[in-house]
Amino acid sequence: MDTLPLFPLGSVLFPGGHLPLHIFEPRYRELVQDLLNEDVPDRRFGVITIRQGWEVGEDNVDSMYDVGCTAVLDQARQLPGGRYDVTAFGERRFRLLQIDRESAPYLLARVQWLPDTDPEPDTPGRRERLVAAARDAHQRYHASGMRNGSREIPGEDTGTEDLSYLLADDCVLTTEDRQDLLAETDPLLRLRTVRKLLLREAEFLRELRAVPAPLAEFAQQPSLN
Repeated sequence: MDTLPLFPLGSVLFPGGHLPLHIFEPRYRELVQDLLNEDVPDRRFGVITIRQGWEVGEDNVDSMYDVGCTAVLDQARQLPGGRYDVTAFGERRFRLLQIDRESAPYLLARVQWLPDTDPEPDTPGRRERLVAAARDAHQRYHASGMRNGSREIPGEDTGTEDLSYLLADDCVLTTEDRQDLLAETDPLLRLRTVRKLLLREAEFLRELRAVPAPLAEFAQQPSLN
């Protein structure tokens, strides 16, 4: 078990994902300063998703999901008034065990790391077909017109553990879908789920030719703290 500074958000961060943040609240400005000064080891903090809303307060500190992802601070640009624009990248998953609201201006959490489990034995041929099917579903999703073009397509050497997250991060999904993927520890099952979600969204968009309002709010990574 380890202790991490905790940054609650209204969105889900995946391992390998990109996280831009605009930091203006005093306690999180202190967190950024501690990260930059390396008072926090490895410039690492935990991102945990809130079930409702965008911020954790006294009334909803218990409304967070129990699986999150660490983020490593990459760049920080100080703005007038002590604010920051920062970027970070997702690293590894954890399970939230206990929240400490007393030891620091920001939340701290005791966490347990959540590695992938070994998938059920499978033949190389079946695994290759699954990878090809997931990549094809990703292309079909983009062909539906959701986005103009695609992000950089994951390289052929990308492992199944990482591929599922990279494909899912390039798709408009609900918070619940993303959280379920984050919590799934079987990499092959996670990739199968991503394929189904991509096909579902591609079909949905092809029929409606537009993103409905309830899903449109998930189209951009929120950046407020």
